[in-house]
Amino acid sequence: MKEITADMIRELRERTGVGMGKCKEALVLAEGDMEKAIDILRKAGMAAGVKKEGRETKEGLILTEEDQHTLVLVEANVETDFVAQNDRFKHFIHDCAKQALETKPKSLEEFVAQPYYKDKSISIDQYRNLVIQALGENIQLRRMELIHKHENCSYGIYSHMGGKLVVVVEVEGAADQGAVAKEIAMHVAAENPEYLNPEEIPPHVLAREEEIARSQVQGKPENIVDKIVSGKMKAFADQVCLIHQKYVKDNTVTVQQFLDSCAKKLGKTLSIRCFWRWKVGQS
Repeated sequence: MKEITADMIRELRERTGVGMGKCKEALVLAEGDMEKAIDILRKAGMAAGVKKEGRETKEGLILTEEDQHTLVLVEANVETDFVAQNDRFKHFIHDCAKQALETKPKSLEEFVAQPYYKDKSISIDQYRNLVIQALGENIQLRRMELIHKHENCSYGIYSHMGGKLVVVVEVEGAADQGAVAKEIAMHVAAENPEYLNPEEIPPHVLAREEEIARSQVQGKPENIVDKIVSGKMKAFADQVCLIHQKYVKDNTVTVQQFLDSCAKKLGKTLSIRCFWRWKVGQS
């Protein structure tokens, strides 16, 4: 069996809110498998919600750059928050985002091999190494994504905690509703939806939730069980799907209802096409 460490117990405690003793018991029963331990606690009714992100171990920043046709997201990681706030590190990630917007690389690997636009005698990766030498900490370009803008769509960007959490929301139906898209981006930052709508929830996730729900109502008549499980599945979808979540600025309406009210004022039809939620160190 995998050794149960104090760090594992703390992580399970942070993700479930269950006491350390019960977390250790669950990890022992799950033979050290974190996800199985979470299921054990949930089936026992001890863990109602689970923080999906777990422990954060990396520092860094996320930055966006955009032009009329493209929006780029870049994350760079360092060892300490002290260095993440250093101007030289900030200049490095800004330069990377600016160059990526200009050159539109197909991958991060392609990007780091490009000549650095301010000094073409070195590559982006060599530039990174020079910054490492200057700051004395390891620096990694963790991820990069180019978002190609669509016609008749609006884009809202919300940066939180000084660039440690960045959200981009794409709203279809009008090209001048960036403010509405940003409002929804702020909601995404706060409520952390996992999917846009129920249709996006993978079958294996639904199967897992149904198994857990049924385990919580054992012993009741089958017709009652089905109704309870159906209700629990709907509640799960409402919790993890953006359009069904209660809008963070007005919990009397859902996000979809908030968007519908904005669309009605415009005399247009608006819909959320996609969203990106990046947090520093997120797996």
